[in-house]
Amino acid sequence: MKGQGVGSREQGVESRDRGTKGPREPGAVREWRRWAGPAFLLLAAALAVLPLMIRGTSCGHDFDFHLVSWIDVLHSWRHGIFYPRWAPSPNFNAGEPRFIFYPPLTWMLGAALGAVLPWTWVPVAMTFLLLASSGLATRALARQVLPDAAATLAGCIAIFSGYALYSAYERSALAELAGGFWIPLTLLLVLRPARAGSRFFGALDGSAVLLALVVAGAWLSNAPVGVMTCYLLAAFALIVSGMRREWTPVLRAAVGAALGLGLAAFYLVPAAVEQRWVAIRQAVDDPGEQIQNSFLFGRHADPQLLLHDVELRRVSWIAVGMLTAALLALLVSWRRRTLPGGRRWWVPLAIIPAVVLLLQLPLSLPVWSVLPKLRFLQFPWRWLVAVEAPLGIFVAAAVRRQGPRDRGTKGPEHSASLGWIVPIACGVVFLGLTVLAGRVFFQICDRYDAVPGMLQAYGDGGGYEGTDEYAPPGADDSLVAQDLPGACLVSDPAVLLGKTTADNPQPDWAPDQKSCVAAFNFQPVAKAPELHKRIQAAIPAAGYLVLRLRRYPAWVVRVSGAAVMDMPEREDGLIAAPVPAGPVNVTADWATTPDVRRGRWISVLALVFIAAIAAAARRRSGGQLK
Repeated sequence: MKGQGVGSREQGVESRDRGTKGPREPGAVREWRRWAGPAFLLLAAALAVLPLMIRGTSCGHDFDFHLVSWIDVLHSWRHGIFYPRWAPSPNFNAGEPRFIFYPPLTWMLGAALGAVLPWTWVPVAMTFLLLASSGLATRALARQVLPDAAATLAGCIAIFSGYALYSAYERSALAELAGGFWIPLTLLLVLRPARAGSRFFGALDGSAVLLALVVAGAWLSNAPVGVMTCYLLAAFALIVSGMRREWTPVLRAAVGAALGLGLAAFYLVPAAVEQRWVAIRQAVDDPGEQIQNSFLFGRHADPQLLLHDVELRRVSWIAVGMLTAALLALLVSWRRRTLPGGRRWWVPLAIIPAVVLLLQLPLSLPVWSVLPKLRFLQFPWRWLVAVEAPLGIFVAAAVRRQGPRDRGTKGPEHSASLGWIVPIACGVVFLGLTVLAGRVFFQICDRYDAVPGMLQAYGDGGGYEGTDEYAPPGADDSLVAQDLPGACLVSDPAVLLGKTTADNPQPDWAPDQKSCVAAFNFQPVAKAPELHKRIQAAIPAAGYLVLRLRRYPAWVVRVSGAAVMDMPEREDGLIAAPVPAGPVNVTADWATTPDVRRGRWISVLALVFIAAIAAAARRRSGGQLK
C-alpha cells in the first residue's frame, strides 16, 4: 500500500532497538536505554558551552541586542505588561517598537531565565537550552530509521556543527539557534506516514496539528527561521509527495502551514502591516547585509565591506566544511548500503545540502530576487542551519557498523551499533571543536558590553543605542541625544538637541547648552510607565515640547485633552508637540491599533481549528494524538 513502506521500516528499526526479536531486557535496562540518549545530548550541550562557563559570556554581534531585550521585557513584566511592544531603553530611553517586529519566544525565554538566574548566567543557560534542543530534535528525526546510538550521535553532530558553534559564539545569534530545533521537527512531520484511513482524513491527523505548532514556533522564534521553515516545508512536501505518488504530504503541509501562520498571526499581522511605520529596509539595504555581497568567499573593493569580507571568509570555510562532510557521508553511506529508511526517506534529506550549496553561489541570485521574502535572510549561509540535521544523520549512518539486515542476510535482525572506536573518536572531535569555538569564535567583551557593564548602564538610566531598522522613516539614530530630559521646550521644532565631541560622535545634552527654553521631567505613573507618559507644566512661551519619545503612530499625544494630529518630523525621530503658553497637561499613551486586533482574532480562530482537528484526530486514533 502507498505510504506504508516507511512506516514498516520504522517499526523494524524500533523492534531491533527494543530487542523484541530476542530475549526481553529487564525493565530497569529498558528504562536506562530510553533516557540514555537524551541524557548524553544534554551532556554534549554542556560540553559545547563549557568555554562560556569558564570564560564568561561571548559578546558576539547580536549579544547587546538580546540582553537589552531580555532586561526590558522583564522590566515590563514587573509593571504588568505580559506582551510588551515598545522597548523603553533603546535610543537612550527614547525607545523603539522592537517587540512588534522581533519574534517573542526567545526574548520571553531570556526574560524568564533572568527572573530566576543571575544575569551573567542567562546567556549561558540560553545557549545550552537551544543547543540541547537542536540535538534532541535531530535525534528524534533520526530515530525514525536509525538505532538509538546512531541517532544520538546524529544529535551530537548537530550540536557541534560548525554553524551552530559559530552562531553561538561568534554571532551570539541566539534566536537563530532555535532553527536547529524547529527545522528537524518540520522534516520529521513531513516524512511521517499518514495514519491508516482515507487520504483526506489521513492528512488531517495529529501530525498536521503538530506541524502547525512547529510552523508557528519557527516564526515566533526568528523571522529568517520562519522563512526557511516555510520554504523547506513546501519543497519537502512536494518531493515526498512525488516519491510516494500521493498528495497526502502536500495537503498535510498546506494545512499545517496555514494553521501555523494563523496561530502566529498575533505577531505576524502587526509586524507586516506596521513595517511602513519604520525604516525596515535598512535591514537589507546595508551593503554588508545584501545577498549578492555574501556568496562564498566573496571579495569586494568597497572599504565598507572590509570587515564583512573577513567574516564572510570564515563562515565560507564553515559552509564548505559542513556541505562537504554531509555529501561525503552520504556517498559513504550509499556505498556501504547503510543509508537509513529507504529511498523515500533519505533522498529528500540528501537534496537539502545540494540545494544549500547552490544557494551559496552567485548563480542562485535570480532565486533570491524572485522568491518572496527570501532576501530578508540577508546572508545565504543562514541556510546552513537546515544542513545540521542531514549532516548528523548521514555521518551517523556512514560510521555505524553493519548488522545482518544491512548486509542483506536472512538471519535474525540485530541493531547495528557504533562499537567503541566511533564514540571515542567522536568525543575527541567534539572536545576539539569546543576548544576551537572557545579560542577562535569566542568574542571578548569590553567593559561596557559585558553583562555587569550593561546592567550598570541600565540601572543608571542612561539607556542604549537604537536599532536602525526600527527608526521612524527618515530619522537617524545617531542624532538622538543622550541624557535628555523628559521634555524640552524649543521654539524651532527642527533644532537638534545635544552636542558632539571628537571622542563621542553621539550628541550629549546638558542644561548649560541652553538648547532648551525649559526642561521638564516625566511624572511618575503607577501602572505601565513604558506605555503612558505624563507632563504637567507651566509653559513660559508658546513653542514645541520635544518629548524623549520616538515617533510612532501607535502613540496618541494629547495636549490638555485635545489629540495632536499634526506634529512636525524631526531628524532624530523624537515627538514634537506644539504647546501654548501657560499651564498644560501633555500625555502620550500607547494605543492598540486595528492590525493588532485583527492579528489576535486570526490567532484565536486558528487555535479553534487546531483544537477541532486535534479532537477529531484523537477520536480516530483511540484517544492518542500522534
